Amino acid sequence: MFSALQLSLLILHVCLALHVCAKQFNVNCNSNYVSYYGQNSARNQKQLGEYCKDATEDVIVLAFMNGFPNILLNFANACETTFDGSSLLHCPNIAKDIKYCQSQGKIVVISMGGASGAYGFLDDSDASSFADTVWNMFFKGTATQRPFDDAVLDGIDLDIEGGSNNGYTAFISRLRSHYASDPSKKYYIASAPQCPFPDAYLGSTLNSAWFDMVYVQFYNNYCGLNAYPTWFNYDDWDNWAKTKSVNKNVKIFIGAPGSPSAASFGYVDGATLSNIYNDVRAKYTSLGGIMTWDVSQARTSGLASSIHGQFRALP
Repeated sequence: MFSALQLSLLILHVCLALHVCAKQFNVNCNSNYVSYYGQNSARNQKQLGEYCKDATEDVIVLAFMNGFPNILLNFANACETTFDGSSLLHCPNIAKDIKYCQSQGKIVVISMGGASGAYGFLDDSDASSFADTVWNMFFKGTATQRPFDDAVLDGIDLDIEGGSNNGYTAFISRLRSHYASDPSKKYYIASAPQCPFPDAYLGSTLNSAWFDMVYVQFYNNYCGLNAYPTWFNYDDWDNWAKTKSVNKNVKIFIGAPGSPSAASFGYVDGATLSNIYNDVRAKYTSLGGIMTWDVSQARTSGLASSIHGQFRALP
């Protein structure tokens, strides 16, 4: 039996945990909202910091590093300047905004890959070497050219939609060894597979490497949100999380288009998405929240406000 003091402390602990979930990113919560930034999908993309002036998003994913290991960055209208004598983007305004977003309790990660680009590794050695480069250019390492100057990102996201599947497990292993060298900060590994299971490009990596978050793209495929409940396959991803994932506490996110024009098909309105989320939340402990492509689309359509309102109203 609990004493009165123990019961009071337990209630306080639960209340504080709920408060943290409501106010800032917490990877253990099931009400985190992730959105991609950088591709100006709705053609009205604002400066990154503008999206961090309120509590709507918990995770901002910068899209994209669409070329590697020869680094190519593309953030559309958000950054168009380069280092002198180089094609590498230099983005001091994004750097400033990364720090501001982090000060507001959000995390900012960079997405590698995307639907188009020139990327992929020759082998494990190539991938491990590139992990060193990423650590030095975007995290706590040192490099002569850092696209975001002294801003330190919170992690990486793998949105691999082409090329070979070589080296990604080795890349993650080496990057996590760098993460471990800096105990002052929590760093994350995420991925954004398409919903057909297993994923065509990251299937083997998902089974052999550590992931903290998986943003499943439930759109542009037969298993998308528009196919709920018949073909919607969150159950496949929950089963993977609990039986095959290296990290048995990995969080799975419901990936959704931010508006009808954000995907070829798969968009559902806020009320429908809310019903799907509530159903998944009631059934699966692996749920981490919702992801949208992209922030400009979701903010313009009102879907972002709908998601934020639902999450903040959760008991």
